[in-house]
Amino acid sequence: MTNSPISFDDFMKVDIRVGTIVNVYDFPEARKPAWKLDIDFGEEIGVKKSSAQITAHYGKDDLIGRQVIAVVNFPPRQIGPFMSEVLTLGLPDPDGEVVLLQPTQNVPDGGRLH
Repeated sequence: MTNSPISFDDFMKVDIRVGTIVNVYDFPEARKPAWKLDIDFGEEIGVKKSSAQITAHYGKDDLIGRQVIAVVNFPPRQIGPFMSEVLTLGLPDPDGEVVLLQPTQNVPDGGRLH
């Protein structure tokens, strides 16, 4: 990775939104342990699907109703038999396991990062 500067216009091309996880499904076909998520991004964007390798820190019951941050304008990506429509964002803990990014207060679904 590099720290090459990008323009503000480049940053604005990445559509990063908040959504609420409404369903969580097992993903036994995944190479690494993962959940399949349905995330509601509000009326404008709707419910989108995502695969997330977050099983180390989050069980199904921990995820329902949780707001998360995701990139919503990448092209869909085939992950095994599953088509992931958005990239759910997280950061690695000291062991490399993903910790989700989320707002510190509830905000309206579909809100864009700025």
